[in-house]
Amino acid sequence: MTALPANDRELVLTRLIDAPREKLYRCWTEPALLKQWFAPRPYETPVVDVNVRPGGSNLIVMRGPDGTDMPNRGVYLDVVPNERLVFTDAFTEAWQPSAKPFMTVVLTFEKQGDKTLYTARVRHWTVEDRDAHEKMGFHVGWGICTDQLAALAATL
Repeated sequence: MTALPANDRELVLTRLIDAPREKLYRCWTEPALLKQWFAPRPYETPVVDVNVRPGGSNLIVMRGPDGTDMPNRGVYLDVVPNERLVFTDAFTEAWQPSAKPFMTVVLTFEKQGDKTLYTARVRHWTVEDRDAHEKMGFHVGWGICTDQLAALAATL
């Protein structure tokens, strides 16, 4: 069930999560839920402003243990409730280009009985961006966040 990268600019995380896809989708689209799992602890997510629709913008701020804020801005490209979310940091809002596009994320939520095959494909603009993301701890960080996501979805 492990998905492979489509090319040398993609990182992939796949998990079979013991929760229906509707709950995982809610955790990705409802600000109060997103705040609870989005950053790997001890980081936190104090600000979540999302307009979940194609063309809608998002602002998610992660805060480090030292109080440093890391704002992440983006735009949703595709939204299929309970099935798929696609967003990018290539735009900040209202189709305003970002200073340095880094990635596009394609999330899929596939029904597997009463579980969900959750796949996060992170497509980078360059191989160097992919390498940088991997060195930042993509697999560990996104893995921790996915564990937090699964734990929260199990309580809904």
